[in-house]
Amino acid sequence: MKAALFCTARYMGDARQDVWPAPADTYSAEVAERSMQTTLDQFRLADEFGFDWVTVAEHHYSPFSLTPTPMLMAAALTQTVKRARIAVLGPTLPILNPIRVAEEFAMLDTMSGGRVIAGLLRGTPNEYVTYNINPSESRARFEEAVELVRMAWTEPEPFGWQGRYYQYRSVSIWPRPAQAPHPPIYVSGSSPESGEYAARNRFGLGLAFTTLPLAEKSVAHYRACAAKFGWEPTSEDIVYRIGVHVADTDDQAVADLSHGPRHVGLSMRNRAVESAVAESGFYGRDAADQRNRLAPRDLKERIELGQILVGSPETVLKQIRAIHAKVGNGVIDLPLATQLGEPTSRAIELFGTKVLPRLRDLQ
Repeated sequence: MKAALFCTARYMGDARQDVWPAPADTYSAEVAERSMQTTLDQFRLADEFGFDWVTVAEHHYSPFSLTPTPMLMAAALTQTVKRARIAVLGPTLPILNPIRVAEEFAMLDTMSGGRVIAGLLRGTPNEYVTYNINPSESRARFEEAVELVRMAWTEPEPFGWQGRYYQYRSVSIWPRPAQAPHPPIYVSGSSPESGEYAARNRFGLGLAFTTLPLAEKSVAHYRACAAKFGWEPTSEDIVYRIGVHVADTDDQAVADLSHGPRHVGLSMRNRAVESAVAESGFYGRDAADQRNRLAPRDLKERIELGQILVGSPETVLKQIRAIHAKVGNGVIDLPLATQLGEPTSRAIELFGTKVLPRLRDLQ
C-alpha cells in the first residue's frame, strides 16, 4: 500500500468554521502566510519520511482550505517535494476552463519530472455557487470536460471542439504532459453513476468523507462495472481518504485530538454543509448521502466506520488493515486530524517511520 499526505492549508487563526461562505472579518494576512508555510513544511516532512504522494485539493470561501487554486500550491511543491508524487485531487472541473486545466497539469507534470497525479473531480455542492455554475449541469459538464482534457493531452495535431458546454476553434497545448499518454486520472466514486463512469473510462476511483459500508459497496460496484467493460482494477486504482493522528500512545493521540481546531472534524462542518447544500440547489439523494456521511458521531464510532485513524503506530496500523480488508485500496490519502505544531509534525514522522514501512505488504 502507498500513503499520501493531504494538507488543505487550513487557516490557523480565529475564523468561523460553521458557515459557508465564511466571513473574513477576522482574517489576518500574517496568519495566512504562516498557515501556508506550515503546509509546505508538512509536505516537506512527508517527502523526507517516505510518503509516496502529497495531495492538494480545491475549495473556496472557507478557512478550512486556503487553496482555491490548488495548481499554485502544487507548483510550489514541485520545488519543495523532490521524491513523492504530487496529487492534485483535484481541480473542480465543471466550474473551470478545461483547456486551462489541461495546460496547468501539463506544466506541473513537466516541472515535476512526470510525478503528477490528476484528480478530475465534480466537487462538492457549494463549489457551484462560487463561480455561478448551474449545479444541474454538473455531471454533463464534467464528462465533456474530461474528454476535452484527455484530447488536449494526447492529440498531437491542433483540433477544434464544438460541444454542448465548451467551444474552441483551435486547441494545441504546450507543454505536453511528461507522462505518456498522460498523468494517471482518478475520479470520485461515491455514487453508482460515478463508479460506472470511472470503470467505463478505466480511471482510478477516489473515496472521501464516506463510511466503510458505503465504501465497500462503491468499490464492489466499480469492480463489477470494470469486469463488464473488460478490465480488472488493481489495488492502486482505489484511493481511500481518511483523517489521521498518530502519537506515541493511544491515550496521547486521543488527548491531542481534543485540543485545538480539527482539520477534518466532520461533525463540526455539518452546519456549513447544510448551508452549502441549501445554497447550491442540490437535493434528494445527493444531499441525503452527504448528510449521512457527515452526521455527528463520537470518536469510537468514527474509527469503527473508517472515518478517522487515531492512536499509536500499532493501533493505526491495525485500523488501516481493517479498512484495506474491506475496501482493497492500494493508496490511503491522509488529511491531518490536528494542527498542533510539534504533535502534528510528530504524527507525520511516526506514520512515515513506524506505520508506512509495514503497509508495503498490503496489496
